[in-house]
Amino acid sequence: MIANRKDDHVRFATEQQRQLGGHHQFDEVSFVHHALAGLDRSEVSLTTRFGGLEWPVPLCINAMTGGSVKTGLINRDLAIAARETGVPIATGSMSAYFADESVAHTFSVMRRENPTGFIMANVNATASVEKARRAVDLLQADALQIHLNVIQETVMPEGDRSFASWGPRIEKIVAGVDVPVIVKEVGFGLSRETLSTLRDLGVRVADVAGSGGTNFARIENDRRDRADYSFLNGWGQSTPACLLDAQGVDIPVLASGGIRHPLDVVRGLALGASAAGVSGLFLKTVLDGGVPALVALISRWLDQLAALMTALGARTPADLARCDVLVHGELRAFCADRGIETSRLATRSRSYGTTHETIGGIR
Repeated sequence: MIANRKDDHVRFATEQQRQLGGHHQFDEVSFVHHALAGLDRSEVSLTTRFGGLEWPVPLCINAMTGGSVKTGLINRDLAIAARETGVPIATGSMSAYFADESVAHTFSVMRRENPTGFIMANVNATASVEKARRAVDLLQADALQIHLNVIQETVMPEGDRSFASWGPRIEKIVAGVDVPVIVKEVGFGLSRETLSTLRDLGVRVADVAGSGGTNFARIENDRRDRADYSFLNGWGQSTPACLLDAQGVDIPVLASGGIRHPLDVVRGLALGASAAGVSGLFLKTVLDGGVPALVALISRWLDQLAALMTALGARTPADLARCDVLVHGELRAFCADRGIETSRLATRSRSYGTTHETIGGIR
């Protein structure tokens, strides 16, 4: 049954990707254009450092799948693409492996195909410390993701209905594994309050994983005989809303959920993320065109990321958080309601003086 569910998730997620389009709250974030702020391309580095980790690029293939023959082949192809481009990669939830060890190869194929890459294992918040260690060991993982999916579980016919233990379990896992723990949502966002709680639990990094990409409320509704929970399809906060809400919370954050192109990655980094994760679009690309198509797409994105950083005067991904940005529309209204000051973002480059290098041609 778990294998069937994993295959259903891939099918419905791919269908959603083909239907996505139109406005996204990332479009409500724009850069103030400073025409003389640019650098030489040779000065720009894509290396990003956060939470004691170092990635060669501020982009990863985020958690997707595993647990069936079909999804094992997908994980193989994703791992090859990660190996060829140098991007970190995460498995999907390893719950299927805990239920049936015969599907272990559908996850471990990632390490076999990507022996020196940065790989993240993925478990849910109900996992024991022993299961978390098994997941890390199977993949020789460099980090462990714990996903939070209360809304997905609520809509899922066979889903969990007991959530009170999740925080204490996360705290035990953080203390009980030998790799950094990254806690992520699955598409409904992490609020400022949740981020503060995760920080206090000892979590090293949080992936806000907001709405705007794959919608697991819709996916689980599609798996039902009747769409009893369709009213939850719009639940949650967008990724840019979560990033703005995270301002001032002392925990590094990653941006995933609705990333459509390199400009969205740069917008996410400018709003405080240390890196961005992509799932649905990369899944669609590898299913439609195979490994060569995904390698070409990721390579193009990395080149375009460097080009955008060069134009914006950002030597490193972290420097993008010094660039002036404007917040518009519903996203600005969200910030007003949450007490988030946005006007300072439009002039923050002035605060860095000479450390921001060139603004308007003046050093």
